[in-house]
Amino acid sequence: MKLHLGCGPRHIPGFIHVDALPAPHVDIVGPVERLLLDDASVSLIYASHVLEHFGRNEYKAVLEEWFRVLKPGGILRLSVPDFAACAAIYYESGLADGLTGLVGLIVGGQRDAYDFHKMIFDEKFLRQELLDTGFREVRRWDWRTTEHAGVDDYSQAHIPHMQKETGKLMSLNLEAVK
Repeated sequence: MKLHLGCGPRHIPGFIHVDALPAPHVDIVGPVERLLLDDASVSLIYASHVLEHFGRNEYKAVLEEWFRVLKPGGILRLSVPDFAACAAIYYESGLADGLTGLVGLIVGGQRDAYDFHKMIFDEKFLRQELLDTGFREVRRWDWRTTEHAGVDDYSQAHIPHMQKETGKLMSLNLEAVK
């Protein structure tokens, strides 16, 4: 079983879609932090720009829940805003693009009650948190090489927007193996 957590409007064929808000393609309407699934029942969890929506005192429990449902050898494929990349762009040009770009990556789109960011991550910090949760291996993943490369989501976020060949990738994409 493959889960797409916090899928929003995006559908990936072959995945079970879980989101807090209903949509025609959402299979399970409910919280991604309390999955009503058996232990070790999932082979892949894909969560693109979901973990940052949990606070500094919440995200560890979310990682533990996702770890619980993964099979041994299962993969947690995460994507979060890359705070180091955001800081570098800010240092170079400030908030040159106003309320788009960096602001959305750092605080969320704030379009509904679920669209607020409460946590920041860089690679070193998130890698260690995943290892501390019990994952045995953590590696970067490239959105272009996944089965869902054709689904344009925030794992592909670049600044300038949509300039995927010449822009800077603003998403930290890490896979953790149970």
